[in-house]
Amino acid sequence: MNKKFSKIIQGCMTWGAWGKQLDDTQMIDMMHHCMSQGITTFDHADIYGDYSTEGDFGSAFAKANIDRSTIQLISKCGIQYLEKARPENRVKHYEYTAKYIIWSAERSLQLLQTDYLDLLLLHRPSPLMQADEIQKAIEQLKGEGKILDFGVSNFTPFQTDLISAKAPIAVNQIEFSLTQHTAMHNGSLDHMQTNGIVPMSWSPLGSVFREDTSQTQRIKKLLESLTEKYNATEDQLLLAWVMQHPSGVHPVIGTTNKERITNAVKAADITLELQDWFALLIESQGHKVP
Repeated sequence: MNKKFSKIIQGCMTWGAWGKQLDDTQMIDMMHHCMSQGITTFDHADIYGDYSTEGDFGSAFAKANIDRSTIQLISKCGIQYLEKARPENRVKHYEYTAKYIIWSAERSLQLLQTDYLDLLLLHRPSPLMQADEIQKAIEQLKGEGKILDFGVSNFTPFQTDLISAKAPIAVNQIEFSLTQHTAMHNGSLDHMQTNGIVPMSWSPLGSVFREDTSQTQRIKKLLESLTEKYNATEDQLLLAWVMQHPSGVHPVIGTTNKERITNAVKAADITLELQDWFALLIESQGHKVP
């Protein structure tokens, strides 16, 4: 298991304007609860809350009396939205010039009220990204101690190789769950395992609790029997399924429910029997494996 980040990562996308709109006191309470459960890594992106959530988190963090060295802060850059914070944008697009990456990282530092990011990710691949430009930005940010590690998010293996040839990549944060397991078949997780890249999965519970489809109905029916067998909740079993992949996936959970946060941490101790792991995959696919 990678020691730089907690096995379960707390996603902060819904802490602010895009979700629960937690105030300083509530955010501080959430930070301390996460840490009490062993979750020390907090995942951000510049765009969350229409570019406002990093600032909300930073305001709370400054008052939380938490030793910075005991937590890890992740942020992402590159997506340009049409928001009041970016009046110059006419269309949604991606920007990865060296100047912009450096500016965006420094802005995240200012908003989060910290001297460094443990990890900076390029949020989504751009058809126009140039490895030399990205290398220039990352080398400067690392040289100045403003970021400790660099990675990507939602990148294919070829896109990852394009950038890593110039700027070593430590992490790729992708969508991976029982209901969205493409990364397990298209070479993404294999590529990460081969190249020592840490996989982080956003939306690790997939659509099981969000959608009522024939797929989710099949999964829930099997989960009902497995919860008794493993003395575990459905969400724990879904996370355990993700974490059992040999690439060493770190799930990024988005919940602000303290009970579910606690459950998520306990999921790391569950090992599914081989045939139960495949049975869940079969219910997700709707057919047996080849």
